[in-house]
Amino acid sequence: MTDKKHITAELSRELSLFHITMMGLGMMIGAGVFIGIGISVREVGPGGVVLTFALNGVIALLTAMSFAELSSAIPRAGGAYNFARIGFGRGTSFIAGWMEWFASSVAGSLYAVVFATYTLNFLAQLGLLEWLPVPIVVARRIVAVTVAALFMYVNYRGASETGRVGAFFTLGQMLFVISIAVIGIAVAIADPSRVQNFRPFLPYGWSKLLVTMGFVYVAFEGFEVIAQAGDEAIDPKRNIPKAMLYSVYIVTLTYVAVSFATVVAVKAGSPGVDTAPWEWIGRFGDTGFGAAVSKLMPGEFVGPLLVTLAVLFSSTSALNATVYSAARASYALGRDGMLPAVFSKISSRRKTPWGALLFTSAIVLIVAGALPTEDVASCASMMFLFLFFLVNLCVIRIRTNMGDELSYGFVMPLFPLFPILAILCQAVLAVNLHEMSRIAWIIGPAWVVTGAAVYVFYSKSHAITTEDEIQVFEEERAPVGDEYRVMVAVANPENALALVRNTYKLCGAKRARVELLHMVEVPDQVPLTDAEEYMMRGKEAIVEAMLYLLPRFPISTTVRYCRNMARGIVSAVREKETDMLIMGWHGLPKAHEFRLGSTIDPIIERTPCNVVIFKQWSNGDFKRILVPLAGGPNGAFALEVASILAEKGESELVAFSVATETTRFDLEAFVREHRDRLYVPPDQVRAKVVAGRNVVGTILEEAQSYDLIVLGATREPLINQVTRGSIPEAVARACKKPLVMVKASSGVRSWVKRWI
Repeated sequence: MTDKKHITAELSRELSLFHITMMGLGMMIGAGVFIGIGISVREVGPGGVVLTFALNGVIALLTAMSFAELSSAIPRAGGAYNFARIGFGRGTSFIAGWMEWFASSVAGSLYAVVFATYTLNFLAQLGLLEWLPVPIVVARRIVAVTVAALFMYVNYRGASETGRVGAFFTLGQMLFVISIAVIGIAVAIADPSRVQNFRPFLPYGWSKLLVTMGFVYVAFEGFEVIAQAGDEAIDPKRNIPKAMLYSVYIVTLTYVAVSFATVVAVKAGSPGVDTAPWEWIGRFGDTGFGAAVSKLMPGEFVGPLLVTLAVLFSSTSALNATVYSAARASYALGRDGMLPAVFSKISSRRKTPWGALLFTSAIVLIVAGALPTEDVASCASMMFLFLFFLVNLCVIRIRTNMGDELSYGFVMPLFPLFPILAILCQAVLAVNLHEMSRIAWIIGPAWVVTGAAVYVFYSKSHAITTEDEIQVFEEERAPVGDEYRVMVAVANPENALALVRNTYKLCGAKRARVELLHMVEVPDQVPLTDAEEYMMRGKEAIVEAMLYLLPRFPISTTVRYCRNMARGIVSAVREKETDMLIMGWHGLPKAHEFRLGSTIDPIIERTPCNVVIFKQWSNGDFKRILVPLAGGPNGAFALEVASILAEKGESELVAFSVATETTRFDLEAFVREHRDRLYVPPDQVRAKVVAGRNVVGTILEEAQSYDLIVLGATREPLINQVTRGSIPEAVARACKKPLVMVKASSGVRSWVKRWI
């Protein structure tokens, strides 16, 4: 009989490239553009409305590339929530998912209300609503709730049903919106005088442009819903990035064309237009688009009908997409235990997350029943700005820390230029949004604070560990204090004792608290339940090290599981706020040892603290120590470490430099400058300069008569430097003597590495 515990329900993969592209377009070409055009004309003028959409399209493209790269590597339902989970951990990821759920839900409510408003206004113009027993305002809310409930049911029917219905409405909206754009451009060509409507181009200056860009940014977030389709898209690694970029290109061109058509739609001096055309459009505010397009068409019926049809198709397709996105965001939170299990329930028949959809429906329906349109639209824009800001940070952190672990279907060019530009732009837009809606700066932070409380009191203790996380098997936490903290990464019990004997002096000189770390690197094909078989050697190594260090130093220990050794060590260093990391390297790949490239390279590059790596270490005393120097913080730190390892009054410490025909280094001045960092008397330190053409060969030849070599690493990754002939790493590889390679922390650079 089949064990029922192992039977799980999954979302069905039925969405093609066409479906998810239409879904993204449907979410973007919605109420945001129709509300935003009139308000933008009012706030920033006729040229400003075109620039608002054009520049927002550029910013959206920058962020869409971040979404595309991450979605191609992590194609799972959850979008920004998943990216933040892998990039920054549980707390940040919960806030990301929480914001994503709220922003999409509120956007859905907005689209339902706009649908009801435009539809009832059109019917009222035809005199078909005189029989209504309730005021028109109440009728709008009833219609909004009804249409929202209808699309809840469409989403419940399944992904394929959602995709088909969404594609139908999106094609309809594209047809009507593009028709308006084409007619507007044709009218401008036939009557060039209408181009004069763009004068003055920016009557209120450039600063107002930032306000309107922030306000209508909600109209560009459709690519976010595409990221939610990771579990349901066909060939997600290829199709999701394509759909995101295609949708941004299409929607930006469409918005620019429609905003142009809106401005030229009104002829100066025509009946009812008693001021400049752009001022007349702006006077209508959120219905300015409809008023302008009504002037574009002949007769009193055709214009309003076309506008109503365009809004009907656009708002319903956007509503369909936002409901889908919000439900998948909350489903991901429930799937990982961040929200109660009901959020992760999937219909066995429909293969849709009915639990998440139920709670999403509650938010959408409640807000649709009582929605202050302009303020909550601003709030939705702000939440998406916050969310996209975080995603751009995630793409930088994940590419930097996990680029060698993930399989990408799309990699953005010029990394990390585009996400950095997007971060700066989004921060500026969010700050300027307060001029449009101060309430947005109340609602947005209030929702985030509420989410933080939910995480602290529920999610933190219920969250399920994912495969991408680092899991603690055993840990003895160190007390909070100001001691200098040294972490010793041990991998093999046979070599643990030799390693810690050489770290004894370093810990003593720094009066350090010692953290013994063993990372259990379990292969991808091995389930987490079997990981305990891989950690016995590490525990033995920790016991060996503790026997030697415990009598003198306070010690805490950690045994952790991770799919990638380097990422696990760097993560532990950040979490423990380590001041110095010590580990061993045998130079050649061996079982149970750290290896150059896959482990040492990323650790030196990414670790935000001092790093000391022992190669071919021995248990003997070092009578003669060679320190090759060429300046820089790593050289100064190498000199300091060498002085700690030297025997006072017995060891000779030689600072060494190679003078070539093109480079000369004032070695004696460098030693004098850093003499106060040394742990031996000045008479034990000697400077030696030797002329030579081959720097690496000269250093290796000099090293033959020394017991220990201490040298600083360079800033670049080891593998990259070796291929380009990097001197420190070339020496480290070829040297047969005991060797110590060091890297010094670097102030602001290390702080950025610790947090980013």
